[in-house]
Amino acid sequence: MQFHPQPAPGTARPWAFPAPERGALPNGLTVLRCHRPGQQVVAVEIFLDAPLDAEPEGLDGVATIMSRALSEGTDKRTAEEFAAELERCGATLDAHADHPGVRVSLEVPASRLAKALGLVAEALRAPAFADSEVERLVRNRLDEIPHEQANPARRAAKQLSKELFPAEARMSRPRQGTEETVGRIDAAAVRAFFEAHVRPSTATAVVVGDLTGIDLDALLADTLGDWSGEAAESRPVPPITADDTGRVVIVDRPGAVQTQLLIGRIGADRHDSVWPAQVLGTYCLGGTLTSRLDRVLREEKGYTYGVRAFAQVLRSTAPDSASGATGAAMLAISGSVDTESTEPALRDLWTVLRTLAAEGLTDEERETAVQNLVGVAPLKFETAASVAGTLADQVEQHLPDDYQAQLYARLAETGTVEATAAVVNAFPVDRLVTVLVGDAARIAEPVRALGIGEVSVVTG
Repeated sequence: MQFHPQPAPGTARPWAFPAPERGALPNGLTVLRCHRPGQQVVAVEIFLDAPLDAEPEGLDGVATIMSRALSEGTDKRTAEEFAAELERCGATLDAHADHPGVRVSLEVPASRLAKALGLVAEALRAPAFADSEVERLVRNRLDEIPHEQANPARRAAKQLSKELFPAEARMSRPRQGTEETVGRIDAAAVRAFFEAHVRPSTATAVVVGDLTGIDLDALLADTLGDWSGEAAESRPVPPITADDTGRVVIVDRPGAVQTQLLIGRIGADRHDSVWPAQVLGTYCLGGTLTSRLDRVLREEKGYTYGVRAFAQVLRSTAPDSASGATGAAMLAISGSVDTESTEPALRDLWTVLRTLAAEGLTDEERETAVQNLVGVAPLKFETAASVAGTLADQVEQHLPDDYQAQLYARLAETGTVEATAAVVNAFPVDRLVTVLVGDAARIAEPVRALGIGEVSVVTG
């Protein structure tokens, strides 16, 4: 038997987040391309400026139905034919709506990029929005809502948004609509939303992968270049306001054996200079299994399988835009504990936050966080899809193309004192809205005795 020689490790090379090349098509579509040798599965992300704020009153969820309907047939193909053509390409196509807009995501072998991109262009140029398909998607969405209500984590997220934002703000309501609003959506509403907001002049396409031998300019001209639409007028972006007065809201689930915790408020987004320090400090607090919250609540006390602290950008606009800085991120701590441990877990969680404010992070915590956040980057962005997704995030958040690369440099430069200040400001003990999904009869009084905020109980 002949054995091949054992592979030898290569020479370590410096790594940097890939820099894209920016351009535009004659129809106004912005294009970011990034050649990644060896990545034979090409990722395409298309950002459509169709935000949830633009949904007509009473039709929350129409952006979601529209995004799902984009792959359900065109003027040339039925939904079944369109799906079959995608399958022949070995491609996956997905679309979803969020506060900034709609994202269309394609992954396909480089050898079949032309065919798959042609299908995407066809869906954007002339989606069918057939009555029967839209009605089916509406029924599917209505079937999903009770399951989301039954999921403690999803229910907690819904309640936190309702608590933080004023009722008239779109961010206070479920992103994919309610039973009442989704039930009103029909094909005419979907088409009206599409025609009002989906056009190449306000869209951006990100293409990442091994582009060797691919004339991308010609390919884009033949596919997305044929997409037309009128130029859009700038739309005012409403400012984000939130009430983070310290309080506790219990969503009553009689008989629940666990309590879902979601503790949050609104904070700085990625345009703020504090963001790198906030990322670093939040990671030290609850970004991994060795962070402070897990070390106390999981390892020492055994209350939970894990507690995480994180920052999620809700919407981000450039500070020098016409509407000013209107971005914000959700800063949150999330996890679950058994019902009997609800009060002691919250007490110890607040103790962790108070101790952090009084004593600060350690240099060792800061160093570990930097190594984990910066050191893992080459693996995190190993695929074309991960690079394309991050570039598209930067587009929808109005960030420069080199933002991610600069972020890693800033993380490495951030000191312990700066990271401490950022995370303490992000999670002040007296300005946190706490949502608990659990058995109110068993947890309300013990939680009220903690004195972390006025306690109220809601049902559903």
